[in-house]
Amino acid sequence: MRAVLLIETSTEAASVALAVDGRVVVEKAFVSDRRHNALLFGPLAEIVGIHGGKSFEAVLVGSGPGSYSGTRVGIAAAQGAALVGGCKAVAVPSILAAPAALAGGKCLAVGDARRGAFWFAHIEEGRLLHEPSLTDAIGLDSAVSLARESGASIFSMDRFRDREIPFSQPTAAGLWQAWQNATPQDRAIWIGRAPQPIYLAPPHITASKKASYGRD
Repeated sequence: MRAVLLIETSTEAASVALAVDGRVVVEKAFVSDRRHNALLFGPLAEIVGIHGGKSFEAVLVGSGPGSYSGTRVGIAAAQGAALVGGCKAVAVPSILAAPAALAGGKCLAVGDARRGAFWFAHIEEGRLLHEPSLTDAIGLDSAVSLARESGASIFSMDRFRDREIPFSQPTAAGLWQAWQNATPQDRAIWIGRAPQPIYLAPPHITASKKASYGRD
């Protein structure tokens, strides 16, 4: 029996699932917030218990983009479960696990990067054509307009109040479907990378304000 643990925590619609012999047999969903570290482990323990505490063939975890803290905790939990189970943790882009992306065809995924910035990414036949790109409001509206003109579907993992963009969030079960739909090349890339969140911008490092010892 081949079992894969699935963890998706990049949005408030977090979930954990178990796939056995190629199909999802159970999924536990929960509404999350900034307390991901407190809310994830209950459903995770349930899934592990349902599987009888046996080892997994692999652990798949959503890498976002989305809640940075949520995604980091999901990845940390996946790495811990993989370590205990003696298997590999593999990060899969969460946007490929959204229902709109799983429907196939061409689509544009967009999201709110906060502080007046937005992100977008093109998806075609379940494949992410490029890493999410940062833009401003004008750039976002331009990308959305071009996508509509080309006949591509559009979705967002965030709720926009001032734009009519369909809302679609990833799930743990969707993560399994995205993995199943992926090409051997994409799978190999994901397996070869150390799991980490999809960064919308380089990590910002703030220099210490404390004076260095030995300096005036």
